[in-house]
Amino acid sequence: MVIKRIIIFSLFILCFNLSALAKDPKDLISEIVNEASVILSSSDPVESKIIKLNDIAERSVDIDGIGMYALGKIRKTLSEDQKIKYKKLFRSYFLKSFSSRLVDYSDPKINVISQKVLNEKYTIVNTILEANSKNPEVKIDWRIYTKNPERPLIRDLIVEGLSLARTQKEEFKSIIQNNDGDISALFKSLEEFIIK
Repeated sequence: MVIKRIIIFSLFILCFNLSALAKDPKDLISEIVNEASVILSSSDPVESKIIKLNDIAERSVDIDGIGMYALGKIRKTLSEDQKIKYKKLFRSYFLKSFSSRLVDYSDPKINVISQKVLNEKYTIVNTILEANSKNPEVKIDWRIYTKNPERPLIRDLIVEGLSLARTQKEEFKSIIQNNDGDISALFKSLEEFIIK
């Protein structure tokens, strides 16, 4: 009986802690931006920064969702084995691309301005990357997938009106079309980027 009470109490605490993790999309982006800023401004070696940045991405970005969107209509024609292979390749590709772009910034200052709920599944969070001596101010909108309000995830970045997910989709479509619809050409392209 005592053990049963302990188990029920433990489950209650776990559920309470999980519900406390539910984040407002605006707060999610603020936390991510602050965490990334601390990593990027640290004196840690580049390899260490990359590992930490990838950890943020793994927790905060819907990598599989972006990957399937980037495939476009061809995703419906893939076998299960091809989907598994693609998801694995895309995850490695995304993380390398993400961290290699960010690690060049020493201390980015991003201000969260506002958010707009589009529907129950999506919220847009508007931010500004402050100008510095090398770069102008940049408007960045974050498309947050909120179907599960306890675990909102980033689905896209829109930089000065340009959707990175859509750009990725067009790039993948071009690779596949230029190779007579052969998905293995995309796999090869992803593999080459990963091992570079």
